[in-house]
Amino acid sequence: MSGRLTRWWNALHAGRLRFSEPNPRRWVIVDVESSGLDARRDRLLAIAAVAVVLVPTRTADIARPGIALADSFEVVLRQDDQAEGTVDKGNILIHGIGVGAQRQGMPPESALSAWLDFLGDSPLVAYHSDFDKTMIDRACRQHLGHALSTCWLDLEPVAAVLHQDPLRRPLDHWLKRYKIVCLSRHQAAADTLATAQLLLRLWPMLPARVRAGSFEAVLDYANGHRFIPGRH
Repeated sequence: MSGRLTRWWNALHAGRLRFSEPNPRRWVIVDVESSGLDARRDRLLAIAAVAVVLVPTRTADIARPGIALADSFEVVLRQDDQAEGTVDKGNILIHGIGVGAQRQGMPPESALSAWLDFLGDSPLVAYHSDFDKTMIDRACRQHLGHALSTCWLDLEPVAAVLHQDPLRRPLDHWLKRYKIVCLSRHQAAADTLATAQLLLRLWPMLPARVRAGSFEAVLDYANGHRFIPGRH
């Protein structure tokens, strides 16, 4: 059995690969930092995440989300010496993870294993999630031998459907609209918390049938962006 297949097999039997339904009560908001903006080529530098817990209300079929600050995660992945020669200093100024911090990060396999343990069976939520998903899946394939089997929700089309907005707005647009303060934009932990707050602000606007707490219902609602006139 090859090394990659062995890691996949061990992860499966350790419970890190799950093919069950996503956890309906614990959703994980995630953001990544990378060495650049090309999700197919650049390197994953860090992952930050915080859990949002959906609590049933007096109306049994409605759930209310709350941010669980104590249930959070952050890790910097150690970069190898070869990667150091391709460091983009301008990119470092954006995310703040310098060469020294990258050298002292956790070994990628350990970091990603810790990430999977934190994630458990929870679904993932991000803003413009395709980038985060691609970066994490590439790193997991490289270092663990498999991608995530987790469901992802992109919060951008949720906001677009709620506001019938055909434009693909950046996160800053909605943060400004809802007066959400992000302590340090483009740093994963701060962006994660801001995205979680945006989810909480959008939640009361969702139809009651969606607020029942079904992750699949929110996914279906987000797919409605395809029917907004002028949406590309």
